[in-house]
Amino acid sequence: MSLQHHLLHRRTIVATLLGGLATLAGAQSPAWPTKPVTLVVGFAPGGSADILARAVAQKLSVALGQPVLIDNKPGAGATIASAAVAAAPADGHTLLFVTSGHAGSGALYGNLRYDPVKAFAPVAKLAATPVVIVTPSAQPWKSLGELLAAARKSPGTLNYAAGGGGATTTALSAEFLKKDASVDMVQVPYKGSGPALTALLAGEVQVGFEIPSSALPHLQSGKLRALAVTSRTRSSALPEVPTAIEQGLRNFEVIGWFGLMAPASTPSPIVARLNTELNQILRLSDMRDKLSSLGLEAGGGTPEEFQKLIESDTLRYGEAIRRMGIKVD
Repeated sequence: MSLQHHLLHRRTIVATLLGGLATLAGAQSPAWPTKPVTLVVGFAPGGSADILARAVAQKLSVALGQPVLIDNKPGAGATIASAAVAAAPADGHTLLFVTSGHAGSGALYGNLRYDPVKAFAPVAKLAATPVVIVTPSAQPWKSLGELLAAARKSPGTLNYAAGGGGATTTALSAEFLKKDASVDMVQVPYKGSGPALTALLAGEVQVGFEIPSSALPHLQSGKLRALAVTSRTRSSALPEVPTAIEQGLRNFEVIGWFGLMAPASTPSPIVARLNTELNQILRLSDMRDKLSSLGLEAGGGTPEEFQKLIESDTLRYGEAIRRMGIKVD
């Protein structure tokens, strides 16, 4: 074989290999997104989950070059939204915004049409937050201790708002408090944090369990009073509010989180692209400022890390729900 033929043969082999690699890469990296992406939120507009979801969706729209549209499907502790996404095509065009209450839904609801862990592909944790225990300013209690004393004096007479149903972190934090403090308060369920806050401000209920992003404007206006936060240390958004631990509940800690998930069989390159974009969004200074102003700590990390968090909280919440005998048919 002449040198010219040898070089031509080598070029043909290289071209074939490169063509094969390009084909393989194309098969592994599907064209996406090819149309607007829908981000399903299991809570009513105006609440903390909705506020964060819209902020992330706006940034993600720019990053993906396609609109990211919010679809609010409130009710049943966000399981209506989760069921819709579990049944959606796994092509990356339908995503689910979740809160840590998602981890308790399997134990709480006996008739789910999906597995809360197996039906979804975790993408990324977006943020974390404590819960703040609040009461209308017209109520007499100035501390968590005073509220608990009133609840013990008149069992079953104080009502508290549970935004989003029984599987949310805010609702579960109320159940954890009732157990740890040995008090009896009555849950009044609402479809989301927004309606729960409206009821609280109107005096329909006496106590609320909210995250700082929802309660902060009303605390600043003086309409609500914060009694305690559920983190181990004080919240940077509410540094003057003592923790429940400081007020005598030694091991009382509840931390909520927000995240983004996709249907379980979503191609891994799409999940990886979403994770990369979300991590970059969470590093933006204006997004960090936004989260900080809402009392949220920026999340991030890998899908695998988010998966571990979901699994560990599913175990913790599930055990607590079963121990407390809470069940929704």
